[in-house]
Amino acid sequence: MTKNLEGKKCPKFNAEFTSNLKLSNNDFLGKNLVIYFYPKDSTPGCTTEGQGFRDNYKIFKKYNTEIVGVSRDSIKSHENFKAKQSFPFELLSDPDEKVCKAFDVMKLKSMYGREYIGVDRSTFLINKEGKILKEWRSVKVKGHVEEVLNTVKDLT
Repeated sequence: MTKNLEGKKCPKFNAEFTSNLKLSNNDFLGKNLVIYFYPKDSTPGCTTEGQGFRDNYKIFKKYNTEIVGVSRDSIKSHENFKAKQSFPFELLSDPDEKVCKAFDVMKLKSMYGREYIGVDRSTFLINKEGKILKEWRSVKVKGHVEEVLNTVKDLT
């Protein structure tokens, strides 16, 4: 059963990010944070989702909101993905699934009859005090970024 994190403090994390950064959840205090979890760099759905956040990044920034993408891919893979898609935000590398497990986004999936544990596409909106205001789980990419942006706009 998936944990409902709305209303709770953001799980603590300290991880490697693109741009040679090592950041923790505390580095985002004072601004809103959209942290989105996706299965794999450079796959169609993940690319489309990232492009949506990229294309709306300036609007999110206008509302004092930072964006972070998270997957289990390596920093090298993330750097390539970020450069190829011109993402203006950082990607967090979580190969040991510590951050994914803290946000409870690992779930049993099935493809071609084979079951495996993978990342459930999920997004969390965390306020400037570090509290999770909203979570979206099992996200469908179409229209999702707009929904997140509208929720951020409603904060003001």
